[in-house]
Amino acid sequence: MLSSGRTVSSRLLRPASWLPLWQGSEGRTASTVQKELIKKWELEKDELRPLYMDFQATTPMDPRVLDAMLPYQVNYYGNPHSRTHAYGWESETAMETARKQVADLIGADPREIIFTSGATESNNIAIKGLARFYQTKKRHIITTQTEHKCVLDSCRVLEAEGFSITYLPVQKNGLLDLELLEASIRPDTSLVSVMTVNNEIGVKQPIKDIGKICRSKGVFFHTDAAQAVGKIPINVTDWKIDLMSISGHKIYGPKGVGALYVRRRPRVRLEPLQNGGGQERGLRSGTVPTPLTVGLGAACSIAQQEMEYDHQRVSMLANRLIEKILSEIPDVTMNGDPEQRYAGCINLSFAYVEGESLLMALKDVALSSGSACTSASLEPSYVLRAIGADEDLAHSSIRFGIGRFTTEEEVDYTAEKCITQVRRLREMSPLWEMVQEGIDLKSIKWTQH
Repeated sequence: MLSSGRTVSSRLLRPASWLPLWQGSEGRTASTVQKELIKKWELEKDELRPLYMDFQATTPMDPRVLDAMLPYQVNYYGNPHSRTHAYGWESETAMETARKQVADLIGADPREIIFTSGATESNNIAIKGLARFYQTKKRHIITTQTEHKCVLDSCRVLEAEGFSITYLPVQKNGLLDLELLEASIRPDTSLVSVMTVNNEIGVKQPIKDIGKICRSKGVFFHTDAAQAVGKIPINVTDWKIDLMSISGHKIYGPKGVGALYVRRRPRVRLEPLQNGGGQERGLRSGTVPTPLTVGLGAACSIAQQEMEYDHQRVSMLANRLIEKILSEIPDVTMNGDPEQRYAGCINLSFAYVEGESLLMALKDVALSSGSACTSASLEPSYVLRAIGADEDLAHSSIRFGIGRFTTEEEVDYTAEKCITQVRRLREMSPLWEMVQEGIDLKSIKWTQH
């Protein structure tokens, strides 16, 4: 199944697949190698690529973003930190324009935007940088059990350095209990870090309320907004956010670039993780890659203009997918709060079906069983376990990601294919057969031999 109007031939995307033909070709004539190349070309040229339904893992670059970037890849290649000639000046102008575009999207001052390599680096700088700067006075940090891996791992590093970390549980719907958060704040709490939109279940946390609590308690507030920026309206001033992480490739921009919002008033101080030329207010030394920042800026500008339209369209497609699946298949659980969520991230658990088996059956649709950063693990999603999902349901979950370029035909095909394959896999499942016979699986005492 091809994505209508957007498919690129697979042979153009995998130049590395030709390398084995050239490596170790000593002793073979040029014509022999050429024939093998032609054969491989013929085999691959008609290969169909799967539909893309994994927009939480990454998004395709918007062609308008590429158009903005290309001049800075070829013609305007100056170092933006070179102050003595026109090459540097024009790159610096482009970089500062991009900084303003990012700031405008979130209601910030351009001087509060620090360019990074992505949300992972932004999260590391925010959490480790703030904790280490204020460690002589405060050594307690609060986060949640459903944060992205890079936030949790940054906190574990700080734990090893002697910091006290509180990992708050979330409720069954994935939302944080605000009373529990407020009760957990101590006199020595320096930071609260809670993600805006969860990357696995799409739950949208009450960030504005969390910001109010933190500001009233004199605690800094960081949010990982990689899955939210450009998709839902955000205003860092109204929401009282002190630090916010942004990713380029989650908003139809280039990979390898992101940003960190760092509030100036009241001022937030950070200890830099890397040292060098003192670029980016001394917080992130290293030459800023002008083409990537231009791409991030263009992506933010487009998102600001089209956010309302994108939201309405993605919501319509998401509802279409959910209704089709739930109306045809029983025993399907939608994970996360049904109201407080970003519509484009749909996480469904199909009881009595192994998630990995379903993914393999749906090989002509690009889907995920969890975070792309941890999907290599066969362990059930820690996010689903944190919201109290049974292990078997956690293993049977699939994440459907819908985005700007998803079509109605793709949604319909995915839903129909999913319905067909779930029915087929359940027919093969002895557990499904037992349930149909009225047996309560939880009442059975399983034994191992």
